[in-house]
This record gives sequence, structure tokens and C-alpha cells, in this order.
Amino acid sequence: MPRPILATVHLGALRHNLDRLQRAAPDSRLWAVVKANAYGHGLERVFPALRAADGFALLDLAEAERLRALDWRGPILLLEGCFEARDLELCSRLNLWHVVHCEEQIDWLAAHKTHQPHRVFLKMNSGMNRLGFRPAALRAAWARLNALPQVEEISLITHFSDADSPRFGADGIAHQLEAFAAATRDLPGERSLCNSAATLRHAGRALGSGQLAADWVRGGIALYGSAPDHPEHRSADWELQPAMTLASRLIAVQQVEAGESVGYGSTFVAPAAMRIGIVACGYADGYPRHAGSGTPVLVRGMRSRLVGRVSMDMLAVELGPAEADGPPCRIGDEVVLWGRSQHGSLLPVDEVAQAAGTIAYELLCAVAARVPFAIDEAEAAAGLA
Repeated sequence: MPRPILATVHLGALRHNLDRLQRAAPDSRLWAVVKANAYGHGLERVFPALRAADGFALLDLAEAERLRALDWRGPILLLEGCFEARDLELCSRLNLWHVVHCEEQIDWLAAHKTHQPHRVFLKMNSGMNRLGFRPAALRAAWARLNALPQVEEISLITHFSDADSPRFGADGIAHQLEAFAAATRDLPGERSLCNSAATLRHAGRALGSGQLAADWVRGGIALYGSAPDHPEHRSADWELQPAMTLASRLIAVQQVEAGESVGYGSTFVAPAAMRIGIVACGYADGYPRHAGSGTPVLVRGMRSRLVGRVSMDMLAVELGPAEADGPPCRIGDEVVLWGRSQHGSLLPVDEVAQAAGTIAYELLCAVAARVPFAIDEAEAAAGLA
């Protein structure tokens, strides 16, 4: 039989989360962000549940080709734009919209021979300091683009660095919002400002004569059921549902006596006699090696904890909580690393990430190629696919 580890994608949860974001910004169109192979969920797997989005946003030209192969004829936006001049040929062939964030990309457009003018999103660096034109240079960049016959329409886009926290000002986005509003005042074109955190936390606030949600919002991590501002809010606070479950099973049970250690480096020493289970999951499956003792897991649907160091193919969990009101655990019992247990309980990926000192994005994107995936067929059969 195959090794007992499985990642399950929940189509109903994806549809629910998409609807939740659309309700947060009812007057805006929504980009479903599917970069990094749909945050590790698989582009082809999530597409049936997300095709009600107004467009898809991603980075990779190969992923854009895969979307077109799925018969998606709507907008596709390249969030980092083109990486070299010849990428524009594929943009023309596949009718891709693309971000322009530097002078070189404008140069490539100016030299590009096309019969189909391009839709571009001019990016402003409003304070994130990754991509985009600084406010003082934005209008000159817009004027260059506007003069090109290769450009059909110019939209405006920026990205918030702290929409999930109040580090800068009372709400985290005020300084960037002010910079964007001042630099783009009176410029025509659609706007896209809000990522998941800004959509859920700020989409209803005013931006000049319009709404911050503007013409387009970008749904990223929230589509996949993670709270973009965890731990201030949990996924349940935002009415989000987990789109992925990573589950395995016990492959061994050990009795450990007081003073005995578990795993490499003896990082965990049993304070008393205890039973532990060995789970078929390790860092080669994408589970973080830096997750320490105490990281939450579900054993037979009961909350328990990791003990000892994660190894390549295995990890150890405490069995006591699962055995407190039931029979002894045995080989084959379910262990949920994150997501929804078959017993009905839930372990949000955000909690696992926090315990491991990282974020949900990393865990979801890191699930290894050797882990088999499945679609939640119950949801598909119920018409949720």
C-alpha cells in the first residue's frame, strides 16, 4: 500500500472563501491569486472552485499557459510583469495583462511589435520598496506608456506592506494610501490596491471620492482559508474555511519512560511515563523541521502535540489526549497535521505555522511533490465543485 500521507483540497471551502472575499468588496472585481501553483494547492485542482472569480493573478508564464489550457478566457494578470522582452510575445498570444514596474519594461514595450495593444497595470512603490515607481516618477512613467501604440489601457496598482498590522499609523496602510492617492490624483484608469488583509480589514473605507476596494481587489491567502492577520484574527473570525488538509497515520506506537528522550538530538525528555505515536510525515514531505515540541496536531480528532525533533520521514506525537476518553491508539489511526479531521475537529494551518515560527503561506507552498493529493469528492459530489 502507499505511504499513508495525503493532502486533500476542499473545493467547497475554496468556493466559500471566494464568496466571502467578494462579499467584503461587493462593488469590486476580484483577482483570484493563484501564484506558486495556487499556494501549493495545485492550479488545476483549485480552478473549478475559483472560476467564479473575475480574473486570475499569478507570476509565471507557464502557469498562465496552464490556465488558458483549462479554457479560461477571462483576464490573467502577471503580477511581476515580464522578465525579458520576448515575454511580451506570449502576452500578446495569450492576451495576458501585465504589471509594469520599471523603465526597462516600458522600453521592451516600446520595441515590441504587436497587432494587439496591451492592457498594463502601472505599479507604484507607495512604501513597500520592492517593485514599482516612486511617487515622483509615476506620472512620467504613465506618460511614456500612454504615448505607446502598443498600450491599449493603463490601470494603476500598488501593494500594502502592513495591511495586516498597525505598525505604521493606526491601521497600517494610511501612509501608503495617502502616497498613492496623491500621486495618482486625476490620472485615469482602474485601480487595484487591496490584498487579502486590506480587503477584509479596510475595503469599505473611502479613497477620495471612491472606495479603497476600488475596481479590483486581490484575494490571496484568504482564498485558501488562512487569516491574513493571524494571530490578531483567526480564520473563523473572518468566516474562512481551510482549503487544504494534510493528514497521515500512526505507523508505530512507543511506550516512553520518565527521563527517556525522543528523536534526534534528544531535544524532548519525557517528564513522566507516556505513550507516543510515530507518524508518517517529515520534512521531506514539507512539514517544517523547525517545528518544535508542543506544535499542535490532531490525533483521532483530539488536539495533541508534537514531541521531539521532526526527521526526514517521521515525527512523534503525544497520544495521551487521544487516549484519555477512548481506547488505546494503534497503527493506522488518523493524525492531522493541519486542516480538518475526519472526526469533525479542525486545526487551522495558522496555529501550526505560529508554533513553528513561520506563516501559513510557507507551510502550504512547501508541501512536497512526493505527497499525494486528493480532491474532497464529497464536496464535489454535492455540487460544490
